[in-house]
Amino acid sequence: MTHDQLAILCIIIITFSLFIWSKWRYDIVSIIALCTLFIMDQVLGGETSTLIMDPSNIFLGFGHPAVITVAAVLIISRALRNSGVVDVISRQIMPLSKYQTAHISSLSAVVSIFSAIMNNVGALALMLPVALKTSAKQKRSPSVILMPLAFASILGGMITMIGTPPNIIISTLRKTLYLELKTQAIENNTSPAAKYFDARNIDLEQFHPEVFGMLDFSPVGGIIAIIGVLFVALIGWKLIPKESFKKAGAESMFSIDEYITEIRIPKGCAFINRKISEIEKYTEDRLTIIRYIAQNGKIYPPQHDRIIEEEDIFQIQADPVDLKLMMDEYGLRLTKKMRERIDHLKDDGTAFKEVLIIPDSPLVNRNRTYFRRRTSNSLTLMAVARQGKPIRKRLGDVIFHVGDVLLLQGNIGNLDDNISSLNMAPLAQREVQVGVFSRISLALLIFVSAIVLSMSGMLPTTLAFVGAILLYIFTGILPIRELYQNVDWPIIVLLAAMIPVSDALQTTGSSQLIAEFMVGITDGLPNAIILAIIMVLTMSLSDIINNAATALIMAPISVGIAVSMGVSADPFLMAVAVGASCAFLTPIGHQCNALILGPGGYKFSDYWRMGLPLEIIIVIAGTPLILYFWPF
Repeated sequence: MTHDQLAILCIIIITFSLFIWSKWRYDIVSIIALCTLFIMDQVLGGETSTLIMDPSNIFLGFGHPAVITVAAVLIISRALRNSGVVDVISRQIMPLSKYQTAHISSLSAVVSIFSAIMNNVGALALMLPVALKTSAKQKRSPSVILMPLAFASILGGMITMIGTPPNIIISTLRKTLYLELKTQAIENNTSPAAKYFDARNIDLEQFHPEVFGMLDFSPVGGIIAIIGVLFVALIGWKLIPKESFKKAGAESMFSIDEYITEIRIPKGCAFINRKISEIEKYTEDRLTIIRYIAQNGKIYPPQHDRIIEEEDIFQIQADPVDLKLMMDEYGLRLTKKMRERIDHLKDDGTAFKEVLIIPDSPLVNRNRTYFRRRTSNSLTLMAVARQGKPIRKRLGDVIFHVGDVLLLQGNIGNLDDNISSLNMAPLAQREVQVGVFSRISLALLIFVSAIVLSMSGMLPTTLAFVGAILLYIFTGILPIRELYQNVDWPIIVLLAAMIPVSDALQTTGSSQLIAEFMVGITDGLPNAIILAIIMVLTMSLSDIINNAATALIMAPISVGIAVSMGVSADPFLMAVAVGASCAFLTPIGHQCNALILGPGGYKFSDYWRMGLPLEIIIVIAGTPLILYFWPF
């Protein structure tokens, strides 16, 4: 073992130890590893060391295709969320939540499909409010719903290249690692790499490796996802300890559900020809008509037997998140004056905020006219909520009281400035998009086009996704202020910093050294067993450290094993992709598991009860599937 090999193995061991210790976040640990790599390279001779081939390129990991693709997928997830795709799916799921098994199955199936076309963490974030809201409505413990939901999102991510960071990493590393082997074989015709290509009758001049394609993961990942989702939806949730169940309805997603606002009934609205008394039941108690607004602007109590007609205007009571869904579902519209005001003030920095009027606010005992004057007409008052007492006036006539909650729309800068100057308290941020039209068809068309361009080879995946992001910005689906909100920067830093560490395993020959050791201790075992061991080892690492870091470390080792055995490296890379994605034993192995820890009320030890049998099933099913679709 050379000094370079000893150094990189020590760095890997120390890095893994710091990941497990969890004193510092994983991005900080990865930066420590990168700095240590550079220092050791200089100590061991700089130009003569093989730890870093060119120190000036040590930060090129930030421009690596895998890093850019992960960031792009996260941004696209936000755009799809803005477009209204999730709203449509949520509406379809609501009727299926009546029965527990159907509730779990429908949510798990939908989140797994979402995870196949977007980042699985983003998919879970989309469906988490739906799961909590439907479980509260059915008086069902969220603990029964959320763990199957998280596991299904992880499983769905395995279906395509963009579903999860390990797949993106393995896809790009396939080309990188094969090219490194080709270089080694050309430079030294007696090297293990040269012998590997000779044994497999590969002509180096004709050998041009490519990345794994968008759907190359689908045959194996898709079948595993189906098997896994069926398990968690039908059996797995029953393995969650009942003593860990959180009380039904304990998770309140929203603090306010009594907003008062005004709507009109446009042509084609589903409310037309229905009685006012029917609307509350028709909307499943999500909307209540509390006043009728005449053409002269006067407000009257609703006549319950009155038939709703086109261009009627009503004062209604609803949550703004629900109202967005219902406006799309039933064809409702805001009043024309409010619509004009929203369109006039709308720009790339437009946002919504919910604020609380506190005792020292100058708005106390004032009305909307005063509010507009104080804000220089830069904000729109969308709705008012008052706890305990119903509001019987039009928005323009409401006198603000201490404790009222206002839903405001305007430029984010104006919002922040006026909230401060009017001494109001902003509430916790949540998704409010009242008055924003859904553009589902356009968003899906852009996304599908990017996928087709990538799959056809007309554009590299990274460039196709960056192009899609630009189109989302140009069409207004993705406001510039939201461009980087969903990028998980610690993950980006982790990937960029760990790529040079992963490369050092290859350049120093350490991956080949580890591979030969593993081949030696598994000598005589069938190839399928060795493949399963690689998968289990990768799973074990992924349960205690970040799955992206696991993929970066295990990929070169798995290729080294393939070289030592003289077989195709593709099945080993697939085994690493599957193993790195399957972190089901702890809440720290995958962000999806961590996301549900609090809302589900789980303990650290609850995960393995459903996760362990799931991982066993995946190894048993995954090994023959990989060998069938990616033979040695």
